[in-house]
Amino acid sequence: MKHNFKNLNIWKLSIELTDEIYTVTGMFPKNEEFGLKSQIRRCSVSVASNIAEGSSRSSDKDFNRFLEISLGSLYELQTQIIISANRNYFEVSKLEDLENKITELQRMISGFQKNLKL
Repeated sequence: MKHNFKNLNIWKLSIELTDEIYTVTGMFPKNEEFGLKSQIRRCSVSVASNIAEGSSRSSDKDFNRFLEISLGSLYELQTQIIISANRNYFEVSKLEDLENKITELQRMISGFQKNLKL
């Protein structure tokens, strides 16, 4: 294994974000159980999972592909939390907090990618 995912700050932050997403979506209305709530949770889990899976790959080029998938999931997540805030499922201040964490993680992943040997 080229990178130990548990030592990567991008993985640690993605786990923290997922924990927060689970807390926030826990307060969603019952009718969103299989809609936005489920989709948002899957998205956030996908970020950390793809970082972990990519870290096991034998080349940085392969790892980079999984990081691209993680970034895509973050953009999808950002869109879904905006929709949720528009539906008043949580406060605008929480939206801003989550968006800040998402954009910080996007920056960190992009920075990490620049250091890979492709």
